[in-house]
Amino acid sequence: MAIKVESQKRPEGSKPNALRRSGLIPANLYGHKGAESISLVVEAKTVERLLKQAAVNQTEIELNIPELEWTGTTVLREVQSHPAKGFIYHISFFASAQS
Repeated sequence: MAIKVESQKRPEGSKPNALRRSGLIPANLYGHKGAESISLVVEAKTVERLLKQAAVNQTEIELNIPELEWTGTTVLREVQSHPAKGFIYHISFFASAQS
C-alpha cells in the first residue's frame, strides 16, 4: 500500500527559511516530465509522519499536487537534514516511470 502525501506548489519567490518557520518543508519532484522539476512544499507534520513510514528509494508514495492536477507514484529520493539539530530542511521525490 502506497503512502499518500499531498503537497502544494511552492509560491514564487518564497524563502525556504520563511516556509520552514510557517510549518512547511521545501520539496522537489523530479522525473514526472523528463528533466523538468517542480518546486513544492509539504507540511512539516506530513513529512515527519512520512519519514516514520517510508524508506528512501524503497517505499512507494502517492504524491498529490491538487493545483497542478497531478497525482502519481513516487519514491523519496533524498532527505536533507540539519547535521547538528536534526531537523529536516528539504526532501526530494522521484516519479516512477508508470505515473
